[in-house]
Amino acid sequence: METIVIKKETPIGWIYLNRPDRLNAINQQMIKELRQGIDEMVYDSDIKVIIITGNGKAFSAGADISRFKELNGYTAWQFAKSGRELMDYIENISKPTIAMVNGYALGGGLELAMACDIRIAAEEAQLGLPEINLGIYPGFGGTQRLVRLIGKGKALELMLTGDRISAKEAEKIGLVNKVVPLSNLEQETRNFALKLAEKPPISIALIKLLVNQGIDLPILAGLNMESLGWGVVFSTEDEKEGVSAFLEKRKAQFKGK
Repeated sequence: METIVIKKETPIGWIYLNRPDRLNAINQQMIKELRQGIDEMVYDSDIKVIIITGNGKAFSAGADISRFKELNGYTAWQFAKSGRELMDYIENISKPTIAMVNGYALGGGLELAMACDIRIAAEEAQLGLPEINLGIYPGFGGTQRLVRLIGKGKALELMLTGDRISAKEAEKIGLVNKVVPLSNLEQETRNFALKLAEKPPISIALIKLLVNQGIDLPILAGLNMESLGWGVVFSTEDEKEGVSAFLEKRKAQFKGK
């Protein structure tokens, strides 16, 4: 891999964006390798949680602007489409994902973080969608995901001004789940991932499906999906283990079966 580094720390899989000299700017190669790396984690039964972060002082400063002059209408559409499809894939995999935001998360970098289920940021991190200042707008799903995360008014403010916000402000508006000192970021993120890794994988997968797919459905359709999924989990060994552990006053040992 040229643009990412993969580390397996069972039950956690780490993916590091690895273009620190370019503030981990996202190019076509990184999009391809991120898909490959995440695929590897998804199909590894020992990996329960995936953490995405950046090497150096940035999570990712966004798409690689140095390549924009090479794009025309068609190739720009293709690049945006490939990036958006990667974000869709990350959002909808069955395993939980955490963006560990260690520095700048701007443009496509923030769009990548928003595609993850949870965002934990260092106090020094800065977040934003500054594409408007280039005469363009977010193209990897940002116009849609930001609204769903923080609401229409604030999302429009951030996209129309292109302003950066602090991690604390991002936490306040619901864009970031948790903010910690940079010195504690890795351990706090690891601890959170280990907590998720103890939960039943089938229930996690169904919760993600219900939230991600149900949000755009009429509420009755979403509620019907929820009821059907509830029936599905009662056919699993994990449900029997969870109920037994509760009644026996012990810690459940879930196996994803």
